Amino acid sequence: MPDTLSPLEIEARSFDIITQLLGDKVFDPENAAVIKRVIHTTADFDFADTLVFSEHAVLKGISALKNGCDIVTDTQMAKAGINKRILSELGGEVHCFMSDPDVAEEAKARNITRAFVSMEKAAALPKPCIYAIGNAPTALFALRELYDTGKLNTALIIAVPVGFVNVVESKELIISSSIPYIAARGRKGGSPVAAAVCNAMLYQIKRN
Repeated sequence: MPDTLSPLEIEARSFDIITQLLGDKVFDPENAAVIKRVIHTTADFDFADTLVFSEHAVLKGISALKNGCDIVTDTQMAKAGINKRILSELGGEVHCFMSDPDVAEEAKARNITRAFVSMEKAAALPKPCIYAIGNAPTALFALRELYDTGKLNTALIIAVPVGFVNVVESKELIISSSIPYIAARGRKGGSPVAAAVCNAMLYQIKRN
């Protein structure tokens, strides 16, 4: 029979194993906790190489969270995975507008995706947000357009959609901007990755 471990002990042992398997790989200390949290969530060590960060992106995200910013996601799965208790203690909440009837109606009327419209709706929120995008490339296209036209007040974009159509291009569009970002280059990503990045920052705040 395997050892009976508590969830915290399992997590601690998992991170020890991740550190061992990474070997001599060295990360920027600001980014290490995020990278390891994503590997822990996915068991995919490719993220050690594909996760990229704008200058001080993690510190900027942590500062925004400490100041009570909200998080906007493009899936209910990502929303469910984010630690809302810690976020609430900091004065923030998580939004996902993808299933809102007004978003669906407008998307149909304009013949565009709900992800695009949901980002437009999110941009009207009264305070700067962290955008955690794990599924929809068109959400990133919308965010870049909103930013370029002066309609987006964002602390950080987590650009980690997964897939094959416009995924790589959408991430590179954010990386090439002046927006603070954490992105997963290539086709890999997903809602669990988006939530893991958010949680890595929230847990750092909780520990400190």
